[in-house]
Amino acid sequence: MRFIATYFGSSSWLLELGDFRILIDPWFRGDLFFAPGPWLINGQLQKEFPIPHRINLLLLTQGLEDHSHPSSLDLLDKSIPVISSSSGAKVVQKLGFSFVNKLNPSESIKIDDVVVRATAGANVPILENGYIVSNNDLSFYIEPHGFLDPKIKPCKLDAVITPVVNLKLPLIGSFIKGKTVLPSLIKTFNPKFVLASTTGGDAIFSGLLNNFISVEGTNKEASDFLANSTTFIDPSIGKPYELSAVEN
Repeated sequence: MRFIATYFGSSSWLLELGDFRILIDPWFRGDLFFAPGPWLINGQLQKEFPIPHRINLLLLTQGLEDHSHPSSLDLLDKSIPVISSSSGAKVVQKLGFSFVNKLNPSESIKIDDVVVRATAGANVPILENGYIVSNNDLSFYIEPHGFLDPKIKPCKLDAVITPVVNLKLPLIGSFIKGKTVLPSLIKTFNPKFVLASTTGGDAIFSGLLNNFISVEGTNKEASDFLANSTTFIDPSIGKPYELSAVEN
């Protein structure tokens, strides 16, 4: 079965499991900033992305702007089914989406032949979601901050989508723990592919907080670490990656 992953930068992905198309945490146009305002941190896309066609499911990991970006979400057909964390559900409900399924960690739902199970993600500042997504042939895990639910039992997955570096702030510490979590992800899921996420893309960030963020680890270090166990993909923006090794 065809398995295609396309990265749009930040935490935004399009995953195709056969003919079933899942849009995740889209940011396609407009600035991205957090309260109290863009002076704190502000993201600007270098280019706008066209809206993918024929979306079967909108999957939101968090309710924060870099995952539930209102200007981007408002461009989508409001009849697209949504699966979301509780905070993300509030965003899409306010925008008028008709079919919103709020999942708490350990809960799951089936749409067509695709099962989505929520896992515990990052506390930013409330508990958000990761997901294990599967059908009869394919499976993947996604969590954008590098947090792994300790309740997950080991299982074989085709792909893991995760940050692979740590981002840190003074006093707060690491708010993205990709480098730290990577060995645990490999041990838990033994994936065929790891796709780097969250810290990539063509956006330019500015603002007060941006001046204090430090990075621990590199994509090359992640690639070297995974060399003997799984295939590492550092995705180019907008390029579809056909994960042919998972075909039957």
